[in-house]
Amino acid sequence: MPDEGAQATLASGGSRPGSVVIRRARTADIRTIREIVRPHAESRVLVSKDAVTYYESVQQFRVAELDGQVVGFGALHVMWEDLAEVRTLAVQPEAKGHGVGSRLLEALLEDARELGVQRVFCLTFEVDFFARHGFEVIEGRAVDPEVYAELVRSYDEGVAEFLDLERVKPNTLGNTRMLRTL
Repeated sequence: MPDEGAQATLASGGSRPGSVVIRRARTADIRTIREIVRPHAESRVLVSKDAVTYYESVQQFRVAELDGQVVGFGALHVMWEDLAEVRTLAVQPEAKGHGVGSRLLEALLEDARELGVQRVFCLTFEVDFFARHGFEVIEGRAVDPEVYAELVRSYDEGVAEFLDLERVKPNTLGNTRMLRTL
């Protein structure tokens, strides 16, 4: 657990001791990312992935560091010309409640804007968190039929989850599909 001084500065974003820095992930961060994912995967909040999957997508990740230690991370995966997904957003328990997740999400949304993405999707149990950041629950199809026909060809499970395809239902039961327009 961070000391009281660190807790007071977690959300401030400066570079002084006890502050959180958001940066792009590096390959050296993957082991820590997997360690943070492990308990979430065991409780079925996040889907466990092979190490190679994280290495292949490291450029999609941002990490949050507190005093040089990774305490959270998240990824932005582009799905279509105007659509991306926030994936695997997680924060270590001792860093929760101090704005770390919010800062990570805002960095990912800024990445989406820079890429020209206009809509960002997530599949989550943390409905209140994402709602506070402008995401809304979606029902049915969230794309035009022409785009749906293209996306359905993807082998990516995240795309299948976005499309609400039956083949991913066992992995997504209890999750809520949410969308934010930028």
